[in-house]
Amino acid sequence: MTQKKQKHNIKTILTFLIPSIIGLLIFMTPVSHNGDITIPIAVVAKFLQQEFSGFIQPLLAAIVIGMSILTIGVKIFRPAKIVNHHFFNELFNPNWFWTIVRVFGAIFIALTFFKVGPEAVRSADTGGLVFHELLPVLFSVFIIAGLLLPLLLNFGLLEIAGALLTKIMRPLFKLPGRSAIGCITSWLGDGSVGILMTAKQYENNTFTQREAAVIATTFSAVSITFSLVVITQVNLAHLFLPFYLTVCLAGFVAAIIVPKLPPLSRKKDTFLNGEVRVKDDDIIPAGRSSLSWGYQLALEKAQHAPNVKSFFKEGLKNVADMVFGIIPVVMAIGTVALVVADKTPVFDYMGMPFIPLLELLQIPEATQASKSIVVGFADMFLPAILAASIESDLTRFVIAALSVSQLIYMSEVGALLIGSKIPVNFLELLMIFVLRTLVTLPVIAGAAHLIF
Repeated sequence: MTQKKQKHNIKTILTFLIPSIIGLLIFMTPVSHNGDITIPIAVVAKFLQQEFSGFIQPLLAAIVIGMSILTIGVKIFRPAKIVNHHFFNELFNPNWFWTIVRVFGAIFIALTFFKVGPEAVRSADTGGLVFHELLPVLFSVFIIAGLLLPLLLNFGLLEIAGALLTKIMRPLFKLPGRSAIGCITSWLGDGSVGILMTAKQYENNTFTQREAAVIATTFSAVSITFSLVVITQVNLAHLFLPFYLTVCLAGFVAAIIVPKLPPLSRKKDTFLNGEVRVKDDDIIPAGRSSLSWGYQLALEKAQHAPNVKSFFKEGLKNVADMVFGIIPVVMAIGTVALVVADKTPVFDYMGMPFIPLLELLQIPEATQASKSIVVGFADMFLPAILAASIESDLTRFVIAALSVSQLIYMSEVGALLIGSKIPVNFLELLMIFVLRTLVTLPVIAGAAHLIF
């Protein structure tokens, strides 16, 4: 059945075009800044971080400690103005598990900020790393991205992108075309922005449980800039091009294989509201091109776009949700993961099963490399730090490429995912991390043997 084209007035067309173009420019346009390729929103976030560097740490400490106290107060006294308000109740009245996580986040920040308590918790390699290095970056990104994210979500850009990219994303990855937008944003800018986009679309019943889980754990790619930092750390910056091509190839193979395996394959194709995905709901109607159909969907979305007041109201809600809800979780989970990595032999033991595989793939210094492989689950940059002391160029190359192909690391991505409504838990993230490691390692090792 052929779908008829609908006519729209100039106001609707401009409502689609202007915010969408601004969103594209801010979130997805590659720019050169200080010699790096990045996106404008990352530049603005970095500017904010530098300009307010003297205020961010005290502000973060006040926010996380204050949120912890407020959450406990709401749990105990249950004030009607909060528990009867949908947004405030979700923000300030999580279940007891997340309440405890917030409390630990507050404790870790207090110890780190005031420099008291166990050194293992607040050292520069554990809580200090999360608090001083990671949280200021996330805080800056959350403020800008949260406020401006509606430009991508609410004015039709995703609708036209979805129609144009469905013929690629559906056959290859069984995902809506719009999922490619988050991947491009992560690739050019920051993986956390891609996860935030996916989480918001899941909450808006745009992605199903399976789609949101797959996109967040598979397509929230590491930015080009951070990839350059990693390869520089292992003293192989002159091999950046073959390194990044290897990462892209490994990521492509993992994107095809890992979602077909548990736990991702077991996720339901149902939305957050319980509705089931209609299998062919993104098929282009007969007699219509992808562009014309996507343009019609975009204009229909633009017809119901928020006004300026609603736009900023939604943006501020996004900011509040990210800053107040996610930052305490990142501090708590990130600190615990780094303490385990830095102060215990857990990752040494976890790495032992990989030694025979590394030897089979003829990777030199396999025993030392094995810990570097697994410690990436705690933080993506740790493998590159450990690998810097390995003599073999080939081994350092493999560890560097693997660390940015594994994607799941608890100091940021894992904590962001667990703190969101995307349906993945800690054990599932560990399983996905191991699967991505097993799938990408042979690809990376094969490429390394060709290069060296």
